[in-house]
Amino acid sequence: MRTEVRPTILCLDELQEKTMSRYSKHTQASPETQEESLKMAKATQRPGQTKEQTKLIAQGIQKGIELYKKQQKDRSRELNKKLKKVSGRLSQLNETETDEELIEPEFIYRQDWLPWLLLFVSWAGFAAFVLFEN
Repeated sequence: MRTEVRPTILCLDELQEKTMSRYSKHTQASPETQEESLKMAKATQRPGQTKEQTKLIAQGIQKGIELYKKQQKDRSRELNKKLKKVSGRLSQLNETETDEELIEPEFIYRQDWLPWLLLFVSWAGFAAFVLFEN
């Protein structure tokens, strides 16, 4: 008694449904998306094309629209995350600035003697030049 094992061949859609079913739930597309995809499919319909073919084309367009919307949601989510990060950093910077404003800086005026010495020497030289010119 030998039993024969046959490999099962799954089409791509069945394989995706089996692998993706545990990760995400398939949601029904919105009626607006279905209507848009059907309009686009009818607009590009060729003469002699059956209704089933048009329906398949509409389903493909609908999947494309859903994929586009999903990508836009992901981009929007990423931008919101970045915006929150930046606004958090800005608020931290503002908090540190307000902390620094509360501490009044102490100014110490220290004047060097070199500029005053040079000023005095130059005036003395000018006075000597004017007095001893004659």
